Amino acid sequence: MKKVADHILSLDPDGKRFAAVLRDTIDQLLNGETTGRYAWEQLFKTEKTHAGTLVEINLQREFKFDDGADVGQHPMDYQILGVDVDCKFSQDFGGWMIPPEAMGHLCLLVWADDLKSKWSAGIFRVREEWLNTGSNRDKKLTLKAKYRMDKVHWLWHEEALPENVLLHLGDATRKQILLEGPRKGQQRVIELFRRVQNRRIGRGAIRTAAKQLDYMARLREGKGRARTVLREEGIIIAGPYSKHRDIACRIGAEVPQRGEFVSFRVAEAMPQHGDRPSVELDGRRWVLAGPEDPVITAPLLPKVTGEEEA
Repeated sequence: MKKVADHILSLDPDGKRFAAVLRDTIDQLLNGETTGRYAWEQLFKTEKTHAGTLVEINLQREFKFDDGADVGQHPMDYQILGVDVDCKFSQDFGGWMIPPEAMGHLCLLVWADDLKSKWSAGIFRVREEWLNTGSNRDKKLTLKAKYRMDKVHWLWHEEALPENVLLHLGDATRKQILLEGPRKGQQRVIELFRRVQNRRIGRGAIRTAAKQLDYMARLREGKGRARTVLREEGIIIAGPYSKHRDIACRIGAEVPQRGEFVSFRVAEAMPQHGDRPSVELDGRRWVLAGPEDPVITAPLLPKVTGEEEA
């Protein structure tokens, strides 16, 4: 068990890749660009049931795990360092449904709660004495509550899940962003970055606002597009690129991670700003704007390559 756990940790020491897979999988289920949904509760029952399969598949794609062997009538999901491992996901902590065929084998137990913005993942050796007897039709078993902590080798426990921004906004603000009606995608994206500043915004939220797969078209510089419109209001939209991340870090703003964007308003650095963190752009120094700072046009961010694929 330890060698499997150590191997996974070697692939993802800080858990950011794992967390990103869970964020992307939940967003994949919500399918916001088509449905406009932003909350787990809005999913159909069959979609929630399908979540475990998608987590299993997307983790395998990310970490390149080999296929597992067949154990009786049950195919194990992965083979890691020659060890068969089953992957079980639940949105409810402790709700993992373990098949009887997995007895004696390892399970990768995964939990994510979008409302709490938390996730966990650990390795568990399936033992009969640690399980509740299956009362469902498939005779699947669950881990007894008293063993959930000490019998599972937790790789990560209650780590921060990249935030589903739309889910955690107030109703009034969310309504101001998710404007109803056709041909409002551009305005919704602009409102998202205008009203949710200095906060990491994931691709799922942007796609839900844009209601289109090519959400980046709504973000780029150009007449009527988000970066151009908001720059006139002094607002910069930084993306998950090294140059942008460095600017956000230097100016003291939230730093976008993989697949994320952050908007923040800037002001030209003046003596009254003292030693506030600043960054040089277009030959002038800029600081994060406060409520007292006048609105002036923000500078252009440095061009980056590969923006379309972000």
